[in-house]
Amino acid sequence: MAILVTVREPSTRHDFDGLPELLLHGLAEEDARTLLMRAVPGRLDDHVRDRILGETRGNPLALLDLPRGMSAAELAGGFELLAATDLPGHLEDHYHQRARELPGATQRLLLLAAAEPMGDATLVWRAAQTLGIERSSLAPAEDAQLVEVGARVRFRHPLVRSALYRAAPLSERRAAHRALAEATDPDIDPDRRAWHRARAAVGVDEPVAAELERSADRARARGGAAAAAAFLAEAADLTPDPADRGRRWLPRRRSSMLRHRTRRSSCWRPPSSPRSTNFSARGWSGCARRSRSPAPAAATHRPYCVMPPGASSRSTPRWLARRISRAIAAAMFAGRLGDEPGVREAAEAAQAAPAAPPPQRAIDLLLEGLATRFTEGYAAGLAPLRKALGAFRDVEELTAHDVRWLWLACRLAQDVWDDELWHVLATRGLGVARETGALRVLPIAATYRASLHVHAGTFGAASSLIEEADAITRATDMAPLKYAALMLAAWRGDEADGLDLIEAGRLEATARGEGMGLGVIEWATALLYNGCGRYDEALAAAQRGSEHDDVGLFAWALVELIEAGVRSGATEATSAALDRLSERTQASGTDWALGIEAGSRALLSDGRAAEALYREAVERLARTRGVVHLARARLLYGEWLRRENRRVDAREQLRGAHEMFRGIGAEAFAERARHELEATGETARRRNDDARGGLTPQEAHIARLAKEGLSSPEIGAQLFISPRTVQYHLHKVFLKLDITSRNQLSRLPASQLNPA
Repeated sequence: MAILVTVREPSTRHDFDGLPELLLHGLAEEDARTLLMRAVPGRLDDHVRDRILGETRGNPLALLDLPRGMSAAELAGGFELLAATDLPGHLEDHYHQRARELPGATQRLLLLAAAEPMGDATLVWRAAQTLGIERSSLAPAEDAQLVEVGARVRFRHPLVRSALYRAAPLSERRAAHRALAEATDPDIDPDRRAWHRARAAVGVDEPVAAELERSADRARARGGAAAAAAFLAEAADLTPDPADRGRRWLPRRRSSMLRHRTRRSSCWRPPSSPRSTNFSARGWSGCARRSRSPAPAAATHRPYCVMPPGASSRSTPRWLARRISRAIAAAMFAGRLGDEPGVREAAEAAQAAPAAPPPQRAIDLLLEGLATRFTEGYAAGLAPLRKALGAFRDVEELTAHDVRWLWLACRLAQDVWDDELWHVLATRGLGVARETGALRVLPIAATYRASLHVHAGTFGAASSLIEEADAITRATDMAPLKYAALMLAAWRGDEADGLDLIEAGRLEATARGEGMGLGVIEWATALLYNGCGRYDEALAAAQRGSEHDDVGLFAWALVELIEAGVRSGATEATSAALDRLSERTQASGTDWALGIEAGSRALLSDGRAAEALYREAVERLARTRGVVHLARARLLYGEWLRRENRRVDAREQLRGAHEMFRGIGAEAFAERARHELEATGETARRRNDDARGGLTPQEAHIARLAKEGLSSPEIGAQLFISPRTVQYHLHKVFLKLDITSRNQLSRLPASQLNPA
């Protein structure tokens, strides 16, 4: 299969850089002259000929069509041709002039054809019959080479269609659409009929608006966000009741945001209309993450939320329930940079809404849990949120729509300190996104799975998924998703690259209004500085990170604040942070939560109490997926033992921490463990750059999939590359690993398949 892509010049897109290309120029001067002379009968003045050749720049269509609209006198000399920059406009005027010379019935037939965007010849002829237009009226248009009618209607050029339609009086356009609507079968093609009825309407028309709303529902069910937005925009314009008009505009705004590229975020209000006393509850709209950008380099994920002034949460209608959940999610995402109404107001509106009828879906339970979490507090929200997350886990067949919510489910799994749920949800979400080909969801799913890989200490797998997500966002012109990359950089501890990535992420998050993104950045900054032993800077970043309750991040920032505060002597701030942390970890009660708390509390303890807490931290974290946290707990325990002058005991913990950190690639923490180990009198070898292996992230990812037994076509299907490309990468993998077959690959330890 070959794909041919055409791009206008000049173009700022870089999606296809590096592919073989053929740049199409205009005809050479001699060929253009030959074509022009064949198109123009009779004498052509040399000056006029040169002028036409110069202005059309070898455009064959212009060379054929422009001279046909010129008189013999003009061809003989002395006319003024429009500049080449206005060539499309000049061609459109030319086609309009040619159409005006045709009989009236022919012009009306052409207008019908221009008003029918699908080019359905059967429909056009049925509509023509209702208007009393004979089939013989087509001949003059065909003789003028403006249109061809067979099974489909084909205009000579799109400019012919636009010229005919725009030049027609509004009353004639409405008549054409009315005839097309009457000729359209409402059972077979209700959406096209609704569209033509809308274009034929005069003033407001509730029956037509209702028909358009039903068309929007059908479009959404097919995944057509752009079509749904277009139908709802028309419906709102035709709606006489202001309240209904606002109701139709709200979901239209969400559909439109999924389609359009926007740069700024704002609280949006419905189009100006008389205020309705019953609009208050309908003021809450769905919120969507803006995932397109005005330019590839300036994407935005900033959320928007809609609620007019004075909106009340009383009597919130049932149909708003899921949209309020999007409002909560959007307010969470906007975080410290969000405008009013905030997450609590959205949660209160959710609680006021009638409960979803049974059986409740996972998203309904998630809404209840979020509402409780933000109105009654973290501890009160744990039970309903766990119930909702369990529902997501237990759904037998996740749909692409369900996967759209898994980013939030994964974040909430982190918030309740349940990394087993995080693993299940992220893994299933990534699998469904791949199987359904949901390219808008796949980078998000890959990002959360990559974050889990970092948590589990499999940095190579995380790097591969991050690279894959980056490739997809670039190819689809989506906003870049850098949070897993920030997490990975912070744990790896490469200060120079990590700080560059953090600073770039800070600028992007601020520009896009992503307050939650700033929470990730401040936590990552604190973690990076703690790993490098720069505790004063880590403390400042952690304090900034804990200024706002970012879901899934607030407690993480407190952990960094506690260690940085202990190392830099900020006792008061550290004690307060421990109190806030323990409120959540005690309520959660998982090994991950209690292990983290034990390690943090040990930093503020002495003697036997400290040792018992360090041991508890190591034992609890060993039962979780959090390899990085287990290694860190052993490092903290070993550091404490060395300071207690228990060198032999310290070596055991520090040696284990050093080997774990070095094995997963957490260089800063590994170096910190090495220094501590050497302080006990034991020499620890540094990690040699040559020992890292030479696999790229893509090669490592493909090697791991091949090791799991996947065939080249199966690997290609997962990574959206061809089987031949898979084979190419595997050949390079075999050379670098000094092996010759997949059988040998399957026997290699996983550590050898990490990228460089």
